Amino acid sequence: MTEEPARSLVPSGLSGQQIAGFRLEHEIGHGGMAVVYRAQDLALGRTVAVKLLAPELARNKSFRLRFASESRAAAAIDHPHIIPVFAAGESDGVLYIAMRYVEGRDLRTLLDRNGTLPVPQALRIATQIASALDAAHAHGLVHRDVKPGNVLVAEGTDSEHPEHVYLTDFGLTKKSSSLTGFTAVGQFVGTVDYVAPEQISGKPVDGRGDLYSLGCLVFELLTGSAPYQRDDDLALLWAHLHAPPPELSRARPGLPPALDAVLAKALAKDPDERYATCMGFATALRGASAAGVRHPLTQVAGAEALAVPPLPPAPPSWAMPVFTTSVRSTP
Repeated sequence: MTEEPARSLVPSGLSGQQIAGFRLEHEIGHGGMAVVYRAQDLALGRTVAVKLLAPELARNKSFRLRFASESRAAAAIDHPHIIPVFAAGESDGVLYIAMRYVEGRDLRTLLDRNGTLPVPQALRIATQIASALDAAHAHGLVHRDVKPGNVLVAEGTDSEHPEHVYLTDFGLTKKSSSLTGFTAVGQFVGTVDYVAPEQISGKPVDGRGDLYSLGCLVFELLTGSAPYQRDDDLALLWAHLHAPPPELSRARPGLPPALDAVLAKALAKDPDERYATCMGFATALRGASAAGVRHPLTQVAGAEALAVPPLPPAPPSWAMPVFTTSVRSTP
């Protein structure tokens, strides 16, 4: 259940080759089940990102059918914080999905460089991810692998919106009606640092599972580490199932204590006890942060004190979900 199995599971070293009308230029990302290339769309002359899935997934008929169906569903979502899907399918036994290429870095890289994020930036990022997730859930899709590596951070439009966040990796989502945290070929869907208890126990998973993962991600944005730290994956899975969530205000002194209750609700073991929507969680975070605005928020010991300016009670209109009513077929 580790995040990065052996590299031989996914096609690599394909720079310069053509797949389904895309010329692969160079590898830009690699995980346990897929590799991502920067590529050229030969028909339209644009730069895209092409994800190639592990060959054993392509050999499974049920997975191929689900991949095609859910790629079309993901392509139908028109939302400013979801990477647009241009094409998906199978070519010479390889499943691929072509998406918009985004100049920027993923959130994992940003966290590895900075450790923690300023509170206003963390809340802006969380709000944009929450908006994207609610849009996906409204289309019947559950992401199931919300983590820093699946969040891209690009340059924003102005000083009030200094970064623009994209949620990616919808090629391995599962329908809300899916019953377990495993694919039909026995692959665990999710990353153990952020996986919801119901995914671990094989219970039905819906958008509230993504909300739990978002809660884990927010904890890491503010403290520099995921909420549960254990020596091995089995102990970590046990903690998600049984250990109470740690308090933000203890992990990062100076944060408003009101944030502890918000995180505890998002990380509730029972999905029924969590927020109904991801934006409900994001709004509660902003409210709890604003309630403590009179108290300077410090970063980790020895870092500069950080004052949080007042935040509006609701996200700006540009961050709200935008839906399309038609479903585009995938080439």
